[in-house]
Amino acid sequence: MESPALSEFDLHLFAEGRHWHIYNVLGAHLGNRRGIEGARFAVWAPNAQAVSVIGDFNDWDSGRHPMAVNKDSGVWSVFIGGVKPGHLYKFAITTRNGHHITKTDPYGQAFEHRPSNAAVVTERGHYAWGDGDWFEHRNRFDWQQSPISVYEVHPGSWRHHGSGRWLTYRELADQLVPYVLETGFTHIELLPITEHPLDESWGYQTTGYYAPTSRYGSPDDLRYLVDLCHQNNIGVILDWVPGHFPDDDFALAEFDGTALYEHEDPRRGRHQDWGTLIYNYGRHEVRNFLIGSALFWLDTFHMDGLRVDAVASMLYLNYSRNEGEWLPNEHGGHENLEAIRFLQDLNRVCQSRFPGVLMMAEESTSWPRVTRPPEIGGLGFNLKWNMGWMHDTLHYLQQDPVYRQYHHDKLTFGLLYAFSENFVLPLSHDEVVHGKSSLIQKMPGDDWQQRASLRLLFSYMFAYPGAKLLFMGGEFGQRQEWSERRELDWYLLQYPEHQGLRKLIQDLNGLYRLYPALHRKSFTGEGFEWIDCHDSTQSVISFLRSAGSPEHGPLVVVANFTPVPRHHYRIGLPAGGNWQEVFNSDSTWYGGSNLGNPLPLQAEPTPWMARPCSVELTLPPLGLVMLRPAP
Repeated sequence: MESPALSEFDLHLFAEGRHWHIYNVLGAHLGNRRGIEGARFAVWAPNAQAVSVIGDFNDWDSGRHPMAVNKDSGVWSVFIGGVKPGHLYKFAITTRNGHHITKTDPYGQAFEHRPSNAAVVTERGHYAWGDGDWFEHRNRFDWQQSPISVYEVHPGSWRHHGSGRWLTYRELADQLVPYVLETGFTHIELLPITEHPLDESWGYQTTGYYAPTSRYGSPDDLRYLVDLCHQNNIGVILDWVPGHFPDDDFALAEFDGTALYEHEDPRRGRHQDWGTLIYNYGRHEVRNFLIGSALFWLDTFHMDGLRVDAVASMLYLNYSRNEGEWLPNEHGGHENLEAIRFLQDLNRVCQSRFPGVLMMAEESTSWPRVTRPPEIGGLGFNLKWNMGWMHDTLHYLQQDPVYRQYHHDKLTFGLLYAFSENFVLPLSHDEVVHGKSSLIQKMPGDDWQQRASLRLLFSYMFAYPGAKLLFMGGEFGQRQEWSERRELDWYLLQYPEHQGLRKLIQDLNGLYRLYPALHRKSFTGEGFEWIDCHDSTQSVISFLRSAGSPEHGPLVVVANFTPVPRHHYRIGLPAGGNWQEVFNSDSTWYGGSNLGNPLPLQAEPTPWMARPCSVELTLPPLGLVMLRPAP
């Protein structure tokens, strides 16, 4: 394959921030020049005095392969004969001040295993994908009317070998895919697997935006994982971090001796909470670098979407800053107008080029229209994490049941805004680290009450409007707080009570898929009606879920948030006839006490709770039941 010189058109698009295949231009790319096999290297360093390529093919000698610069674009390039796949390289840069620095390739598509950090020359992918059927399905995917249930995974700690070493991407695939199929999730979300130097960052401090981490194997090993998921109808979402980057001196920080990717002024350029640097979203080439990274993962690794981390920190110039520590925008406000434009462009480009992908925002404030189109002033995401629901629900359940009546608003407030955005309900990794304890350990009471409360939490999440997300280990009641250093406590599954929790998740995922009432109208008020939200004294709520069409019957959901069984509890029903209990979180199958309503229920023509009919139920302790019209 002939390796052409960089074209003026390529450089023009890059300078405008609109080169959507920039990963095929910058970085290292194998080919030949005038019959000589080798690689072309290209890097953006507009303020450098000189740049050369160093590697194991030239004894890391900065004088052997100097690069030539295109002064209009600031891109340096050179073709080097004899370079082969697997060769290591970096860039030796002489700054304007005459200082000599060494940097890794921002566009490197593979890196050495940490703590080494040289980029690795890679071949253009020849992986034989087998996911054509999946893409036909994804192109027609009506996500707003479909179940979306996400299993959040940290690849390095989901499961280890007996020796304690990580699973490779291929080994992970062969174990994770059957597990996800068994438990019924529709998608997995991978914590950031973009290359990063520090294990303890979990990937959230990225240095290689175009490279899967070498911790778990090669790029093709990752492709195998994604491909196997797709062949089993499981989507794969990548956690992606465009909000900040670490200040390691070998990577992006002061890349050419100046603040190139970041803002020079620390009031704009340094993130005080995390000790990281903030991208200069007003620079075309920086926006192109980031959007190109997003497209790279969707293109070359067939990812089905991106979960964009820390969006709130991008939107606000005064995020986590005191007065005098931030600079206002051109209108005097605290909105980061450049970041807003970047996010709008990101979502517009990704969704237009890859139909069916899901763009998710982790946005923790009440910023308006996060999931509305840019054309009407929105950010253009498909989905937004509902941090308010998560915080309120966990706060409520962490109260002793006797005091929950005084916190009843934590259950009901979320419905005031539940349909203002397209929400994901996240029980994520952030809630089970840094002293917050595991989900089950958050629950008050003895062991039985903790397990019952966790079953109730999961059941409530699946009954509530919105897509679902659960961090690994929660599904079987992981008791230890999560750590990236060890695998999950799989030994717990030898105990029936922990097997019961996993069976609960399996059945909830099954119900979520089976009943359109639980997923057809999850993002619109048409799919939800309160039956009664006022019974704070007994800590009981009841509501109706509907698919919005007569051919699919409604589901009635009733939840008792105390350990006191409620006998002869009357609720209103939308219609008469026979009703049946189709789910009970207190079933012995899940480790409960088996209190409920096993026989068909005859609705009485007694109006109740503004409904034409009603029925008396037995509500299990710390339990949730679902009813539907009997066939």
